[in-house]
Amino acid sequence: MTQRITINPITRLEGHGKIEIFLDDHGEVRDAFWQVVELRGFERFCVGRPAEEMTRIAPNICGVCPSAHHMAATKALDALYGVAPTPTASLLRELEFNAFIIEDHYIHFFFLAAPDFIMGPDAAPSERNILGVIGRVGKEIGKQVIDIRKRNRDIIRLLFSKAPHPEGGLPGGVPRGIAEEDRKGLMATADDSVAFALFALDLFKKEVLGQKALKDLILSDAYALRTYSMALVDENDHVSFYDGTVKVITPEGKEFVRFHPRDYLDHIAEWVEPWTTIKFCYLKQLGWKGLVEGDDTSLYRVAPLARLNVASGMATPLAQKEFEIFFETLGARPAPQTLAMHWARLICALQAAERNQSIVRDPLLTSRDIRNMNLKLMRTGVGCVEAPRGTLFHHYETDERGILTRVNLIVATQNNAGPICLSIKKAARAFVRGPEVKEGFLNRVEMAFRAYDPCLACATHALPGGIPFVVNLRDPSGGVIRTLRRD
Repeated sequence: MTQRITINPITRLEGHGKIEIFLDDHGEVRDAFWQVVELRGFERFCVGRPAEEMTRIAPNICGVCPSAHHMAATKALDALYGVAPTPTASLLRELEFNAFIIEDHYIHFFFLAAPDFIMGPDAAPSERNILGVIGRVGKEIGKQVIDIRKRNRDIIRLLFSKAPHPEGGLPGGVPRGIAEEDRKGLMATADDSVAFALFALDLFKKEVLGQKALKDLILSDAYALRTYSMALVDENDHVSFYDGTVKVITPEGKEFVRFHPRDYLDHIAEWVEPWTTIKFCYLKQLGWKGLVEGDDTSLYRVAPLARLNVASGMATPLAQKEFEIFFETLGARPAPQTLAMHWARLICALQAAERNQSIVRDPLLTSRDIRNMNLKLMRTGVGCVEAPRGTLFHHYETDERGILTRVNLIVATQNNAGPICLSIKKAARAFVRGPEVKEGFLNRVEMAFRAYDPCLACATHALPGGIPFVVNLRDPSGGVIRTLRRD
């Protein structure tokens, strides 16, 4: 008789979801599902609005990664109006986006991921949290985390009005520049951000890689997954956050395809399963092959690990040194280790900080040439950035007046949805033996999805009020034994 273990709600993520684990008669895991029950709605209710409103609407998709949606929307408007931003506008945008990458990666690592490593996966839930981490590493480190995040959010506020829901994107540029007197403070924040990034990496090496049990967990087959990988790269084939070409590699590391973001529909397709509201992305050329890994998969991963796997290197010198240590330690390239995403995330934060060191010293940063007004409505525009959680696409189409007729978003968590399901199943099969399962082993299953830092607020948007649904309960052979409805 099939037994079921439910983890509901799953914890330390953005949004709401649950995990269902099904055991066979011997207590072995027969199957496991990462289930999302919210409903997506943003694409639909944006239709009928002026396209230029998207830079104000899109940040409201998610309170954790508003800058990613804001920047993707801004770049989509550039394409929609056939205009390139001025050099100064590009610098200001990239400065803001790098500041966002830094503060977002630290909220994930220290608040959501570190409790599993610093406190240990078997620690009591009452201790396995940010307060426990601060108690272990010291209040001074906690203050440093808060300070560096605040100062980078101050950059967002300076450039784009406010950090939670920024307003700074216009087709062809930005609405405001910065004064020369702002440069000194920006330089101090950029320099301190580099210093803190190096400190965070040293902390990871000491507290995580320095503990044999944790290092073995990272390297274990339970958290290894072989899929394709996708990320933005620059003209030198290095990791890029703000702009670039989309590159995809095979599970063996060979280049599969490169494409301009505007051509994403030629390469990415979506699949729907009846047991979840999130869509699964796959490589269109290969066709849907199901939730499988290895040579027969058509699934791909995005996010920090994918960035390092896809690129030839990092775009800044200190991050490049860490990149080399990363792959030397993991012993393979591309690296399949899901938990290594946490390490890769810190390396990406270092590159963002180093890049901002260069930007804040650029003489063009304080130029008043902040917008290109040579606008021409093209009626279709695609914007793409490397959001903290991976590659993000915004696609807008309008009528002749610039009123939106179609909006399509491919967000990072959608790209990762299939691999998240596979990662959870592999972890469940490695650690769960029923029917009595220790809480720490279930936490190890949750660790499989936390590495991706999934954002269900982005990938699925809840509507107020009731949502009609139909649930079919099936026997092991697939026959429907009962139907539950809410209309």
